[in-house]
This record gives sequence, structure tokens and C-alpha cells, in this order.
Amino acid sequence: MAKKTELSTKAAPTWCLGCYNFFILKAVQNVIEKMINEGKLKQKDVVMATGIGCHAKIFDYLNIGGVYSLHGRALPAALGMKLGNPKLTVFGFGGDGDTYDEGVSHFVHNCRYNADINMIVHNNQIFALTTGQATATSEEYAVTKAQPEGLKIKPMNPIAVALELGATFVARAYPKDIEHTTKIIEEAVKHKGFSLIDILQPCLIFHNKSESMEKQFYKLEDKKHNPKDWDQAIKRAREWDYEDEKSRIPLGIFYKVREPTLNEKLSSQKKLMEKGKGWFEVNRK
Repeated sequence: MAKKTELSTKAAPTWCLGCYNFFILKAVQNVIEKMINEGKLKQKDVVMATGIGCHAKIFDYLNIGGVYSLHGRALPAALGMKLGNPKLTVFGFGGDGDTYDEGVSHFVHNCRYNADINMIVHNNQIFALTTGQATATSEEYAVTKAQPEGLKIKPMNPIAVALELGATFVARAYPKDIEHTTKIIEEAVKHKGFSLIDILQPCLIFHNKSESMEKQFYKLEDKKHNPKDWDQAIKRAREWDYEDEKSRIPLGIFYKVREPTLNEKLSSQKKLMEKGKGWFEVNRK
């Protein structure tokens, strides 16, 4: 049986006091510990890949294997681990700049591939580690040190993008509600396929919208949302465009559907080719 201390390290946290990253770390630890104790996971088979940024320090504090990758490259590293050893439970951790700016091409194609990876995005709508430049999810009117007259560019809606690209598990969480966040992450880990969890994590120093955001939140499950209904999911995803302070912000699982994973597709393809069928004959179907 795993103990809580086994999922912590001796590294001293260097996140800012009160940073919401602490809540995300705790939620991930809760899920891993629970699933280990239930016999559903083995700690040695749980791994992670991080990008570069404040989020990436989770690598130092979470006692599982993995790699620090390059900026924006958490997903290809995670994909490589899953393809190399399909038995692994793989977490990817990235910031909004890391995932939706530097690594946006990897985000796009991993939504398409449907590899069994759990991608957790620490979305504070700002480049926090480099002390406050706009990212793809910053609001159009955002004033930053790099955009002193305002950004003047509409933000990206990664929930809607993931749904349009075919991601099979798409969710949003708010880490202060650690119980709700834990439940969402657990469902993502249980899901077979690519899981995106966009965690709204206001940066307390450079982009603190927590007070206004908390007035906008509601939970999808309270509205009897059907996560199997793609049309309903995309409608909910478009309720908030990452900048409208008057619109409601849904939290929870937008979409969840079981489709063949990349590993399953490659495995079945390999078996057909081993029976003597050529690449074209296998793929034309």
C-alpha cells in the first residue's frame, strides 16, 4: 500500500506562497495514491513529462519517473514514453504558453492521435516564469510588460479546439476546488485515450483573476450535461472565450468517448502485417 510520503520528494518547493500549483500537485498525488491503493496502478509504471515554466517544477516534487523536456515539448516526450512502453500511465504537464504557444503543433496532433496520455495544462493565461508576457489564452485587452498598450489579439479557446480536433476526453478544472479537480483527473486516468484537462490557475503575481473568475464558475454535472454528446460539449465550450468577464465558465468533463487509441491501432496494424498483408493493403481500409 502506498503512503502519501512516497509521492512527495525532499525537494523544497520554490513556487510562490499560495500558488495554485500546490493544489494541482496535491490533486495528482491524491489520484495516484488512491489508484495505487486500489491496485489499479503501480507507482513504478506512472511517469511524466513536463515542459519549461512554473508548472514544470512539479517534476521536482512528484515522486514518479519521467523527464524534463524542452519548452513546448512535453507532449512528444509523453507520446514517446507511451509508444515505447504501452503499460505506462503517462502524465504530461504544461503551461498555457508551453502547450498552446510553443507546443501548439504537438497539442493539435496529439488530439488527433488519441494516444493514451493525460495532459494537464496549468493555464494562468500568462507567461509567468518569464514574469508576465501574453500567451494564446490571454484576453484581448490584456496589458502586460510586452504588450503595454494591450494585446489586441483574440484568445484561443483550447477546449473548443480540442473538441474540433477529435480529443476523446476534454475537461476543465479549478484547482482551489481540490476535490472536484481530483475527481476529474481520476476520470482522465481511467479513460483510454488522449485526455486534456485545462486547469484554470490564475497567477497570483502577474495575472490574478481568481476573484472575478470564481463568480463565473458553474459545474457541468449540476446542469445534467451529457459528456457523450459532442454537440452539447462544443456548445458549452463556447460559452466562455477566455476573456468575457460577464459569461459563465463551465467546469467539469465536457466530452468523454471511447475510441481506439493510437497504441491499439498500431498493434492491430502490426498483427495484420505479420500475417503477410502489406502496408497499403492494411491502410486502405
